[in-house]
Amino acid sequence: MWKKMVRLRALICCIFVSWFSLSLAEYVEVSVGGVTSIASTDDNFICATLDWWPTNKCDYNQCPWGKAGIFNLDLDNKILNNAIKAFNPMRIRVGGSLQDQVNYGVGYGIKSCEGFKKQESGLFGFSDACLDQKRWDELNDFFNNTKAKITFGLNALQGKQVSPKDKSLRIGDWNPQNSRDLMEYTIAKGYQIDSYELGNELAGSGVAARIESDQYAKDIKKLKEVVTELYPDASKRPKIIGPASFYDKKWYENFLQATGPGVVDAVTHHLYNLGAGVDPTLIDRVQNPFFLSEIAQTFYDLSNTIKEFGPWSEAWVGEAGGAYNSGGKDVSHTFANGFWYLDQLGMTSTYNHKVYCRQALIGGNYALLNTTTFIPNPDYYGALLWHRLMGNRVLSTSHLGSPYLRAYSHCSKNQKGITLVLINMSNTTTFDVAVLPDYNLYLGPIRVRKHGRIVGREREEYHLTPEGGNIQSDVVLLNGNPLKLTNSSDIPKMEPKLVDPTSAISVAADSIVFVSIKDFHAPACA
Repeated sequence: MWKKMVRLRALICCIFVSWFSLSLAEYVEVSVGGVTSIASTDDNFICATLDWWPTNKCDYNQCPWGKAGIFNLDLDNKILNNAIKAFNPMRIRVGGSLQDQVNYGVGYGIKSCEGFKKQESGLFGFSDACLDQKRWDELNDFFNNTKAKITFGLNALQGKQVSPKDKSLRIGDWNPQNSRDLMEYTIAKGYQIDSYELGNELAGSGVAARIESDQYAKDIKKLKEVVTELYPDASKRPKIIGPASFYDKKWYENFLQATGPGVVDAVTHHLYNLGAGVDPTLIDRVQNPFFLSEIAQTFYDLSNTIKEFGPWSEAWVGEAGGAYNSGGKDVSHTFANGFWYLDQLGMTSTYNHKVYCRQALIGGNYALLNTTTFIPNPDYYGALLWHRLMGNRVLSTSHLGSPYLRAYSHCSKNQKGITLVLINMSNTTTFDVAVLPDYNLYLGPIRVRKHGRIVGREREEYHLTPEGGNIQSDVVLLNGNPLKLTNSSDIPKMEPKLVDPTSAISVAADSIVFVSIKDFHAPACA
């Protein structure tokens, strides 16, 4: 009997210890500076790309692009159309590695049009290709029907030759005639282009080819001349952006100095800071806040380069897929990738970047939509929530808690107050978060209770978690319910849960939470 009682006490003790450890949460005070904003984004900060890759684009013994490339994409697919329409509008960048091998068979342009073919001597192992008039019409009907805002990447290598001294270097002036043909036809048809981008990844050492900064500056000034002539109404004139490359400090500085004011509206740069898609440590990197913070220096440096050498321009992330070579097949399309992606959105916005283009909307392993089924991956819903909730004024946000808790805040979009995104990269710790003004001045009509928590109307919370607790799941739950398309292939409604404002915000391990606080009095948001 005595031995039974000892075993029973031990069992109760173990159960209590297990329950206590599970219920333990770390309390964190997040401070938000609402008096002044620290940066701003474009109203259409969220952007996604459509790429030119053909079906036989393969990496690591897999060919993950399927029929998602611009030449092959099913533009009538209902899920695809509804996914874009849900943003109302979505910014889309049309471009990518092969754009400098695309000619335009429109107007007086090239008449014989063929797609990409494997060619060992070609850039990226492919031949040149041609966008014919029929496909350009189809694409623009698609853009118009979905109300997308389009950035179109132009071929920057037309008219250039290979340097006899350096096979990677392209020399000579850009020939704008074929791009002009495309623009004239586009204008005649009434198609709307938000911005033109010249070339892809040709700056610095380039990727498959490169152009010197002075020459690229000369070329983009020629593009500006053509666009100004063809679009005489400045209010309807597409922006000029570039160089769509990996940031190289000296090259970018020289480019802006050589270009001068009134030419480049946005300076674009590309990011693949997670490394190769085949890297087995990719799953660890997307959850490592110390690793993820390393890229902040690039955002800081580019912002400073623009301030010093091109203050008339904006900073854009023109392409970012996380892991290069089409992403990681077991990570980039899963819930786990949201730790990297939403952290990137928060971080870039604090460095005054106006636009962030995710590679890709569809195609590869890193797309917002599944390449074959078109069903949204978890990051699609994170992007949509950001677009709907986070306004364009960025607020200072900080805390002294664990580095595995990331916090970013903006003025709310289309309503009073602020919205935060809280990212918990820890797989063991829940954080109980109190959101406080950075000091007790300008509190306005709100009231403050225990721990300084703001009291007022109910908070709106959107908790994103992976299905079954598996961060490598393709299914995301919103407030405990899986986000799935409706029977009519529409994007599901995403309703918040309303929470007592006196309570802490519970951010579970391996979760992402958007929180809107209407009664947070922020003069910066007035």
